[in-house]
Amino acid sequence: MIKVLIAEDMTVVREGLVSVLARDPGIEVVAQAARGDEVLATALAARPDAAVLDVAMPGQDGITTARQLAGLLPSCRTLILTVLDRPGHLRAAREAGAAGYLLKSASAGQVLAAIRTVAAGGTVYDSGLLAEERHAGASPLTPRETEILRLAAQGMGAAETAAELFLSIRTVRNHLSLAAGKLHARTLVDAVRIGERHGWI
Repeated sequence: MIKVLIAEDMTVVREGLVSVLARDPGIEVVAQAARGDEVLATALAARPDAAVLDVAMPGQDGITTARQLAGLLPSCRTLILTVLDRPGHLRAAREAGAAGYLLKSASAGQVLAAIRTVAAGGTVYDSGLLAEERHAGASPLTPRETEILRLAAQGMGAAETAAELFLSIRTVRNHLSLAAGKLHARTLVDAVRIGERHGWI
């Protein structure tokens, strides 16, 4: 019997997953969570073999949660189930230790098969996103450009970033300009979008 934890903030989706998993006599849902910051304590209490996590959840995102589970409860394998179809999210999930990443457009059969696979020690990643990630390759940005563009993605302006990193505003703007050029972006917003899309920031 595969014991599963489901973490999903949308009640109708969570209940739908429970219903789907109930069809399989070899899978038992032993715990549920509606917030990312509830998952760790719930998992440590229930000791599931697999956790199905959404990425966007209140309290804490699913990728951060997957990383925590991999560190504190390595026997629990994580499957990310999300609407986020960016290879950057797939890259981040894999780096966090998630054994699977599927889109919510996957069929019930695909989800059940993925749970069995990850619980058995295998990996299942959306093939389209995996191909996009591999095509994107390594980031063209330097570590400093990555850091500054990531802060821009979080809404920090040049002055705030300069204060945060103990740099001049001119240096920050130069790094942003170089990063945008390397990403072939017309604007800073485009640079952030491209960086996030490919998982480079």
